[in-house]
Amino acid sequence: MRILILGGDRYLGWPASMYFSNLGHEVACVDNFIKRFWEARLGVSPLNPIDPLVNRVDSFKEASGKDVQVYIGDLAESERFVYRVFQEFIPDVVIHLAEQPSAPFSMRSRSDCVETHRNNIIGNLNVMFAIQKYCPDCHLIKLGTMGEYGTPNIAIEEGWLEVDHKGRKDRVLYPKKPGSFYHCSKVADSVNLEFACRAWGMRVTDLNQGVVYGSPEIDFASEPGLHTSFHYDETFGTVLNRFMIQAIVERPLTVYGNGSQTRGFLHINDTLQCLRIAAENPASVGDFRVFNQFTETFSVASLARMVVDSAVELGLKTSIANIENPRVEQYDHYYEAVNTSLFELGLEPMLLDTGRVQKMISELMVEKTRINEKYFAPKTKWSFQ
Repeated sequence: MRILILGGDRYLGWPASMYFSNLGHEVACVDNFIKRFWEARLGVSPLNPIDPLVNRVDSFKEASGKDVQVYIGDLAESERFVYRVFQEFIPDVVIHLAEQPSAPFSMRSRSDCVETHRNNIIGNLNVMFAIQKYCPDCHLIKLGTMGEYGTPNIAIEEGWLEVDHKGRKDRVLYPKKPGSFYHCSKVADSVNLEFACRAWGMRVTDLNQGVVYGSPEIDFASEPGLHTSFHYDETFGTVLNRFMIQAIVERPLTVYGNGSQTRGFLHINDTLQCLRIAAENPASVGDFRVFNQFTETFSVASLARMVVDSAVELGLKTSIANIENPRVEQYDHYYEAVNTSLFELGLEPMLLDTGRVQKMISELMVEKTRINEKYFAPKTKWSFQ
């Protein structure tokens, strides 16, 4: 297939580009490097220095013999650029990983909230119109988030809900309760895409992804110059990645509040596997298909305990510190989410246990001297009260 990956310079986008190219597909990727700009503006950086995208593409070709085409431009800024990419490449599959990915970033200020919505919603709309104009039978795989649902007191279905109300029945999009302005932008994307499926007959798979952790374990991913970014700061890092880094420098693991917040999680390898499964099993014409993309659920407190236990086995001394929660979120809540579709299509998950945590910590320890402990403390508050 001809696969176009949007956000090809990023944590998920670069491994996806290598992964699909290694599988024999013709791959092109798009990026404007704005996430690198955001990182520089916030004064944060990945654990490892990341080569420029063009250099990584050259290094990948030398290592694998395979090529990845690169387009450089802003999906939200210029519809002409987006149209040119689609007109030239004419993809069979578009994998959209190019959105601003951080809830804390969207909550920093009015301007960062607006930038999140501009980048995410307008960029997604431009992609939708480019597909409708140049490749209407193309399958769009859009990365959503489990955070769109929030933590309702009923089971979370996969995107849709059968409703029986006052004697009448209907199938409606599952009610959303987003937890940040970032999650609000993702809800808007879902609404726009579902409408386009009804109005234009688009083929869409919306992957509502849980919290991703780890580094990819795929061919060439650990070669010099080919690794992807690994963040552990409050803005672009994820909780398990932060906990593992804190354990390496033997600092307390900072748990927000009482730690009873429960979420879905998955290893980055499983993200790649889910993208492949979605690409190989496309949505039908006019189908807005939603897969809840996670492999298991954990509370924040249970993750912290797993990391502490794993660190002790490696001779590291750390502990758990419950700190004031900068976010507005529920504790001790009900959380049951359906995630059967990807498993039914063949997902074989890489599950989390102390052995895997130990392996990840051991691999990260070689970068110990690069760790910046100033990244650990949260600075962004959800509430202005």
